[in-house]
Amino acid sequence: MNAPLNISMPAEASAAPKAYKLLIDGKHVEARDGRTIERSSPGHGFAVSRYAQAGAAEVDAAVQSAHKAFEAGAWPRMKASERAAVLLKAADLIESRLEEIARLDALESGKPIAQARGEIGGAVDIWRYAASLARTLHGESYANLGDDMLGVVLREPIGVVSIITPWNFPFLIVSQKLPFALAAGCTAVVKPSEMTSASTFVLGDVLLEAGLPAGVVNILAGLGSDVGAPMVGHPLVEMVSFTGSTRVGKMTMAAASSSLKKVSMELGGKNGQIVFPDADLEAAADAAVFGGFFNAGECCNAGSRLIVHEAVADDFLGAVKALAERVKVGDPLDDRTKVGAMISADHMAKVAGYVTAAKNGGGSVFSGGGQLASNAGQYLDPTIVGNVTEDMEIAREEVFGPVLSVLTFETIEKALHIANNTPYGLSAGVWSASIDTCMSVARGVRSGTVWVNTFMEGYPELPFGGYKQSGLGRELGKRAVEDYTEEKTIQFHRGQRTGWWVG
Repeated sequence: MNAPLNISMPAEASAAPKAYKLLIDGKHVEARDGRTIERSSPGHGFAVSRYAQAGAAEVDAAVQSAHKAFEAGAWPRMKASERAAVLLKAADLIESRLEEIARLDALESGKPIAQARGEIGGAVDIWRYAASLARTLHGESYANLGDDMLGVVLREPIGVVSIITPWNFPFLIVSQKLPFALAAGCTAVVKPSEMTSASTFVLGDVLLEAGLPAGVVNILAGLGSDVGAPMVGHPLVEMVSFTGSTRVGKMTMAAASSSLKKVSMELGGKNGQIVFPDADLEAAADAAVFGGFFNAGECCNAGSRLIVHEAVADDFLGAVKALAERVKVGDPLDDRTKVGAMISADHMAKVAGYVTAAKNGGGSVFSGGGQLASNAGQYLDPTIVGNVTEDMEIAREEVFGPVLSVLTFETIEKALHIANNTPYGLSAGVWSASIDTCMSVARGVRSGTVWVNTFMEGYPELPFGGYKQSGLGRELGKRAVEDYTEEKTIQFHRGQRTGWWVG
């Protein structure tokens, strides 16, 4: 039996929770009814943050502010180079506060501090990439319509965007949306998760310091029913960009449909890593552990299904188990930690329920499987479940925890069937020394991203999104800014009009 985890209390534990106000029209304000939300650190168990809790009145004020900034403000009318300069300044300021922001995310979400630092560094790169796209956004011209006609297609910012982000990557995911909306000239109302809002409020301060005009970005903390729903339904909002569960995404899309708002949805995943006998099995085993347990498995891109050729399954599973037992689980603020705390006790119980159901259905727990004893916080032992069949919930549903399900195959056709036998289509991985095998899998898997002999790497230049119930649209990539625009066709006629309709 593992010894209880010894979680050290950080300096923040002896101080009052840090207070954050809403950001509306460039001002930090309390909620009109005085309500607040208190967030306890899942890794340490003390109250770390307190936010003003918005409601419908604050949503309307924030949307009105964003609408005014769009209709009459300078931001949509600035030169692209001027908008890019603000985004670049913001990136520099984020970089200068990297340690502060990473610590906030580690305390509020339970993720390891070393991982959080990497996420904030990645966010800095995204903000700089978005700044470059601000200057390259362009339309089209058509001079082939005849001597007397010129066609021009403009891209104009869509307007006010409601951005709703989840708790698992608090700063990184808002950075996959907001800078591209700003680069296009849009204004925004942002709602981070009520469990991890602090770093987004710091981002608001960063943007004001970088020179973003008041009202262009407004930030609200609150519950989905109180804030998210009215943000989606507000008549002055033109677009909704949402990242979260597929269940909530469907509700959000349905609500947006009443006014035909544009929607961008980054939702769930049930991603498979397919391992063939000729693969670099040592590298694949490390990637399997990384894919399954990174961010405690609380990741839409998690490689939660390990699909292994039966010829190497036993040996490979042994190697994965040996590596899993070396993964350091513990204090999120310890630089050596690989797997931190679960986001909440309720969520941990839900994840554990999937493991129990798999055992009752004939699955075998090869490693982990239960809550780790600790003096503070909530931690789940990284878990490997074998003898999994395709019809089990653990093989089809998004568990969103440090749980790796193992399935086996005999042929490439069977591997592709298993990989595609899920409502999701976000990502997949394939491991083989054969280029033919890799190409066949990459072409055959119905997912938005396929990693070949690697897993879960990302770059701002490459689009991200999914097939099927993993979402709609793409983030990142060279067309990311275009998603926040409308196309307008203008036709210029030269000389006297010909072809009169009457007379």
